[in-house]
This record gives sequence, C-alpha cells and structure tokens, in this order.
Amino acid sequence: MKLRSKTAVLLLLALSALLLVLLTLRTSRRKPPAPPVHLASALQRPQPQAPAFILSEGTFTLEGQSAQRRRPLHPRPRAGSRDAASLEKLARRPGEPRSSHAVLPPKLWIHLAVVACGSRLEETLVMLKSAVLFSHRKMQFHIFTEESLKSEFDKQLRQWPDSYTKKFEHRIYPITFSVGNSQEWMKLFKPCAAQRLFLPVILKDVDSLLYVDTDVLFLRPVDDIWKFLRQFNSTQLAAMAPEHEIPKIGWYSRFAQHPFYGSTGINSGVMLMNLTRIRTAQFKNSVIPTGLAWEDMLYPLYQKYKNVITWGDQDLLNIIFYFNPECLYVFPCQWNYRPDHCMYGSNCKGAELEGVSVLHGNRGVYHDDKQPTFKALYEAIRDLKFLETVHTLCGRIPQVFLKQIEKTMKRAYEKHVIIHIGSNQMY
Repeated sequence: MKLRSKTAVLLLLALSALLLVLLTLRTSRRKPPAPPVHLASALQRPQPQAPAFILSEGTFTLEGQSAQRRRPLHPRPRAGSRDAASLEKLARRPGEPRSSHAVLPPKLWIHLAVVACGSRLEETLVMLKSAVLFSHRKMQFHIFTEESLKSEFDKQLRQWPDSYTKKFEHRIYPITFSVGNSQEWMKLFKPCAAQRLFLPVILKDVDSLLYVDTDVLFLRPVDDIWKFLRQFNSTQLAAMAPEHEIPKIGWYSRFAQHPFYGSTGINSGVMLMNLTRIRTAQFKNSVIPTGLAWEDMLYPLYQKYKNVITWGDQDLLNIIFYFNPECLYVFPCQWNYRPDHCMYGSNCKGAELEGVSVLHGNRGVYHDDKQPTFKALYEAIRDLKFLETVHTLCGRIPQVFLKQIEKTMKRAYEKHVIIHIGSNQMY
C-alpha cells in the first residue's frame, strides 16, 4: 500500500474514532429515564415554591418587581465570560427539561456566514455539515448565493435528518453590494467572493459573525473558535490567521505591490468579526487624512489599488488592517490550516502540537489528487452517513461498530507512523 493510501485510511479511521468519542460522551451524560414532560405543560405548570425568574440582559429580576428595585442577584459578568452550559442553566426556568437547543435565546446562537456561487453547492453543504456535526450550541447560517442556487440550498438543508436540523436555522440572501459598481465587485477575484466585505452592512441585526470560505471543514466544535471573541481587547474587531508562517516562502512578503498586514499578510478564508464594532469604527486609510466608516472606505480603497491587487477582497482586507493593525486579533495557523502549511514542509507548529482545528482546502485540493490527505478528509465528511442511523435499533449501539476500528487505528499508527519532529519525514 502506498504511503498516500495509508495516510488516507488512517485519517478516515481517526474521524471514525472521533465520532465514537462524541457519541460515547453524549451517552454517558444521559440521566436515568424519567416520565416524559412536554415543554408547553412545564411552562404552564405553577411553581409555588419559588418566584419565576426572567433572564434580561444577563441578569435575573423577580417577576412583578418594580423597575426601581430591579438589580442583579450577582455581579454582572464580563461579556462573553459564560460558556454555553452555564448560559443554558441560567436560561432554564425551574421545572423545565434540559435542552440547550430549545432554551438558548437567539442572541446566544453562533452566527456562521458563507458566500457560494457557481459550482460551490456541494462544497458549501459539506462545510455546513462539518459545522453541525461537532458543535454544541445552536447556529444561525447566513448563506449568500446567486438566484439559481437559492431553492437547491433550501431543499438540501431541509432534507437533512432531525439530528442535524434541530441544531441550526438558515437564511438565504441574494448577492448585493451597497456601494460602487456591482459588476466590478462580482468579478473581483472569484465570483461573489467580495460579498464578504459587505457583511457588516447587510447583517445589521447581527452582533458577531464567523465567516468562512466554502472550502473550509471544521474538525472540532465551532464553539471553540467562537470563544476567540472573548479574547479581543478594546480595539480589536476582527480575527484572522496569517497567510504564511515563514516570510521567505510567503506570497505577500515576496510579491505584493500594496500594503499588507504584518510580515506575511493575513488569509481571509476564516474570519471572525465583531460586526457591531466594525459598524461604529472609524478606520485610518490612505485615501483621506481622517477616518472613514467601513462602508465608505471599501470602494475608494478598491479604486486606488485595483491595478495591483491579486487576491481581490483578501488584498483589500490586508490593506485595511495594515493601516489599522490595532483592530486585528491574529489567531494561530491551526484555525486556518491550508496546503501551504505542509506542501513546503511543515510550518504550522500549532497544528503539530494540537492538531488541525479548521481545515481550509484552497487550491482546489478537495477535488484533485495533489493533496490526497485533504481530499480524504473532505470525502469522509461528505459521505458520512453513520449519524443518520441513530434512530434505528442497530444505530443505537455505535460502540459495537466503532470499538475495533479505534483499536485498529491505534495499532496501525503505532506500527507504521513514526513522526520525527523537525525532520519533516514520515516512515
């Protein structure tokens, strides 16, 4: 067996083992069965032992209490300091059943945006599937696409099994550009790609957002990257990973004819944004001496640099954060792991230590044989049917089917894969 084939098999086995762990954890946390309680009846049932509490902006108030006497029972926490489990506990009234998907208010959901045009339907659905597969909190998908794909997106997502659909809601938007020439924006780099620049303007009711390209795969819960929002300081309003780790092999450091962030530039395929801050900020720029609002800045910057930008909207983001470096939080490369991190030798130390968190298969590697490791992971998630069988009798005991796979994977790894850190060789 060739090394590439072995690597692909090991990756498939590793994914299966991960699914086993997730399913086992869920099973182990279940409590002994209790008589069924309907949510509606639980809400209507009086609670004589304690007054009802209302969740309001992160604090509790006694129902019926006058406005003057309302005050938090505990000190107001720092924004974003509670995890999903504690938020669920706070939002649940006494006597209500535990169900994070049912009780978390929409303002606590994770918002995920993607822009898909042309032949990106399948790739986008696989990305969304990976997001749902591992995540815990409920998500709102914001899908921007051309008219011909709207009905197909809606049809495909509604056909997913209940185990998936209960974890998300989706909205589908047309491709629109609020300033400048729409045709110019449409043709900038790849079709529709520039739409991501206008998300703060379009999604006016969304506070924070995770944008990803269609060729992204989540290998761990989206909840984990969402937590980076808590690490923003008072001036930071977006987070991205570097385009490269080593300047001597970086594209921007060698070829760019325009300003770019840091020493290697940033990659916009995975972008976490505090939209509220973006909408209210005034950005330094190279067009006028004073600050400009986000929407007012986009087209003038494009007009000034359009003859020297190569990667379209990503180049514009690099220009913006070159002039406003204090506004950017840089997260590690394992959160946007691309072929560039391994095809020139392993140069993402975070991935070597912790593993890949978000896989970004740019360069079309999911659909050719140039990087079979990326392709194998994509196809494994695309073709995954195992969790769709949990409603059947045999599907309720997944450990029967996965236990030996996990053991086999471990033996194969110990026997065939020895990684010498620093040598970039695998035997």
